[in-house]
Amino acid sequence: MAKITTVIDIGSNSMRMVVFKKTSRYAFHLINESKSKVKISEGCYENSGNLQELPMQRAYDALKSFLNIAKNLKSRKILCVATSALRDAPNAKLFLSRVSKELKLNIKVINGQKEAYYGGVAALNLLKCNDFVTMDIGGGSTEFAFVKEQNMVETISLNIGTVRIQELFFNKNDFEGAKNFIIAQIENNKEIFTNYYYLFKYIVGLGGTARALSRCVIQNTKHPIDTLHGFTYVVKENMSLFETIINAQTKKELKQAGVRKDRFDTIATGTFIFKTILEYFQVQNVITSGVGVREGVYLSDILRTSNHKFPANFNPSVRSLLDRFVDDQTQSAYLGNNAKKIFDILQPLHNLESKYSSILVIASKLQLIGQSLNFYKTQENSFWFILNGLNYGFSHEEKVLISIVAKYSGKALPKVDDINQFGNLLPSIETIHWLNFMMTLNLTLNTEYGKIKYDFILEDNILRVSSQDENHLVKSDLFKIEVPQDIVVELD
Repeated sequence: MAKITTVIDIGSNSMRMVVFKKTSRYAFHLINESKSKVKISEGCYENSGNLQELPMQRAYDALKSFLNIAKNLKSRKILCVATSALRDAPNAKLFLSRVSKELKLNIKVINGQKEAYYGGVAALNLLKCNDFVTMDIGGGSTEFAFVKEQNMVETISLNIGTVRIQELFFNKNDFEGAKNFIIAQIENNKEIFTNYYYLFKYIVGLGGTARALSRCVIQNTKHPIDTLHGFTYVVKENMSLFETIINAQTKKELKQAGVRKDRFDTIATGTFIFKTILEYFQVQNVITSGVGVREGVYLSDILRTSNHKFPANFNPSVRSLLDRFVDDQTQSAYLGNNAKKIFDILQPLHNLESKYSSILVIASKLQLIGQSLNFYKTQENSFWFILNGLNYGFSHEEKVLISIVAKYSGKALPKVDDINQFGNLLPSIETIHWLNFMMTLNLTLNTEYGKIKYDFILEDNILRVSSQDENHLVKSDLFKIEVPQDIVVELD
């Protein structure tokens, strides 16, 4: 299988390309992302759906540049899909044949359900949620994938999109007509939506509109980390912001709301569609997805022998970080196993929920990655590597907590002032102290890098640690550990 793969997605409004590099069988990371707002469907809805010459030329030129990038990055495989604009256009073959002949690129035109499926594959593999509905608002259509217990149970595509609604309704100031059109599209498929109405508690927002709105929410709420993927917000708390964007009369107003310049032309229409659907289904929460069709195409390729799902308990970001930045991965695995033992034996004292066990295990596995940059700044470097490298499969709360646990390992327990910049993303300071203590204990027991087998016994508030090996440095370092309460650690 190709180590470097390029995926190109030709949408009605934008053309996007991502390039992924594999680090092991299922692990990968992004090495390039490019976008061109070619608006290939511009003018088509006013011309019987036919693609116009100028937009087709823009798309052709962008594809040529994308292929140059892929070639220079030594990409060995190129997957290209096209969505609503090309599948709806009567004259799409003109464009497809020209690209095939002149650029030697075969474009796969996918139907709406396949488009929804790819978005669902990306979300269920790369987000932290079990039951949800994906919603991907494009230029010509909007796709939904229904996911129950991490399994896709249905997909559907509706002829609702920013370019389509703009040309058919917004250009005529017919906002009531636009709303009625959107609702009619939904109600024409009422049986499907009724069957999965209960999944609409969480909508996963895919695509440019959802990401642009989440960016506005992050700015307006002063969210502690500037990361879109995995960002979650409560719908009712942000409806007034959506209204402001829809009703904005000037670019200055859009900018003040947090909208970026490249979204000025479509954000009002996209927000109108987004808000109408949220209200119709009474959606409570939106989870932002930084991934979509492109990642779904890639995952469907690398996971084609495993039902398009990662193996249980596998995370591509954790594996990729280890692949790239840890020389001895058996050492990281050893630390992870030891972390689980320490968490379990101390359960009667810390009384933490089981979810914190996985936090401790992952932090322990990743703690050494900072050494690859600078040994003397291992903890500080690990903090930034983790915060910026755990791209997939973690909530913002989990990313921050794992980073903090790694940062303060081997140091004094963090104080409230040390971590208050992360606001309400973190649990209680007592929880953090316990996790950092267990992390530091784990690393201390590994001072001599010997992968020593330890046995643990908890008697009252005394943790007895024993092994068959001599551990002079470990024994002396144990006394330096700051503990969260009256607990004594003794090495036999």
